[in-house]
Amino acid sequence: MRDLVVVTGEQVRGLLAGREQEVVDAVLGAYRAHARGQSSLPHSAFVRCPAPRASRIIALPGFLGDGFDVAGVKWIASFPGNLEQGIARASAVLLLNSPRTGHVEAILEASLISAARTAASAAAAASLLLAGDRPERVGLIGTGLINLEIARYLRVCLPETSSFLLYDLDPERAAGAARSLRRAAPEMEVALAESAQQVLDRCPLVSFATTAVRPHVEDLACCPRGAVLLHISLRDLAPEAILACDNVVDDPDHVCRAQTSLHLAEQLSGSRDFIRCTLAEISEGTAPARAGDGPVVFSPFGLGVLDLAVGKLVHELALARGSHLTIPSFLPLADP
Repeated sequence: MRDLVVVTGEQVRGLLAGREQEVVDAVLGAYRAHARGQSSLPHSAFVRCPAPRASRIIALPGFLGDGFDVAGVKWIASFPGNLEQGIARASAVLLLNSPRTGHVEAILEASLISAARTAASAAAAASLLLAGDRPERVGLIGTGLINLEIARYLRVCLPETSSFLLYDLDPERAAGAARSLRRAAPEMEVALAESAQQVLDRCPLVSFATTAVRPHVEDLACCPRGAVLLHISLRDLAPEAILACDNVVDDPDHVCRAQTSLHLAEQLSGSRDFIRCTLAEISEGTAPARAGDGPVVFSPFGLGVLDLAVGKLVHELALARGSHLTIPSFLPLADP
């Protein structure tokens, strides 16, 4: 086939609407396949641009087997300064290649896929690490697209949730996020916190999704007993705080690099012994959900195989529903 399938952002949004559980299942399947060695996952490549601090473009290549049988690469830009201009922080595309021929088969808008797989990973981790507990109040530190998507997935996976407590360095952004949550879930109580500390004090489940470039939370002693912290942005917790917690990751090799909090903790302690297990091990029942009653921190690097798993789902739905564009004869003719 020489044609190329293109799926736009609005088409991705429509295809994923109401399919939160399918996305969670795809993400957990990708984690398990990766843990079984049924993947190829090179380290991500970071491109720094001469732009404001923290701006970067990342390439996440990979192959995922074990029934998924998809290869490709996500190319995602994160420019936090965009928010001041009223445009999205992140933009991305996902290229899907045939693992049989290597030919590019599809280009998908991927900022929404990335947000969905991140939220599904966080919700799956929360469900597993809570080990049957069902917190009524959830804290969100950082109120951009990612935490709003995480809130949506948590409402599906933890239906007992009845309230959210939000904090952001930008009060207007926090207030806007609160309005969005109230529109999406009028039955929920949504309140604004005065500080990140207040969120940690009051919430047994907290999601960090910020643009922090260096740790800003030094101590987690204030957390409720058995608190679960979804450390999605990876650079919020001081290495000393990490070393004092029960730590679960998606992949130790990937998460302990690029000056993440866990990378700093490894440098400080001289080893990775502070990492107890991966989420896949808990999902497979080969590791317990928690060790002790202190805070448990889930720190996911955000593996490219998750994008491939969700991208494959989107691609298949797009073809089945005809919800895509086609560029005919995109690939050149074969050599004579």
